[in-house]
Amino acid sequence: MTDKKPGFQPGQSGNPAGRPKGARSKAMQALDAILDGEAEAITRKVIELAKEGDTQALRMCLDRLVPPLKDRPVTFELPPIETTADLTRETNAMLQAVAAGELTPSEAADIGKTVDAHVRAIEAVDLHQRLLRIEEQTAR
Repeated sequence: MTDKKPGFQPGQSGNPAGRPKGARSKAMQALDAILDGEAEAITRKVIELAKEGDTQALRMCLDRLVPPLKDRPVTFELPPIETTADLTRETNAMLQAVAAGELTPSEAADIGKTVDAHVRAIEAVDLHQRLLRIEEQTAR
């Protein structure tokens, strides 16, 4: 038995004439109407509260001034990976960088995903080359 509902195809919207991108809900339109012309006064009040030590207001201001970092460039020595045999040198370099505090564990995990994609590309090229050699040998 399938979970599919009749009339719906995979990847096809159930409401193709739905809300257009950028359209605001009625609740957001109402909020806009309430705040219309008050944004500057509200911002000034939040700044005043922050200056007086209100931690929530302070956090709001700091989040706008210094947003949390989502990503940053990372520089560390990474040995070249030309074959899958080179992978252990690379993982060792990443572990050493984490141990030395040059990389955070999450940065190493992100780099590991990129390395994994690179290794899969190496494997695909290697497999393709092997198949070509086999085809050449059987054609003779």
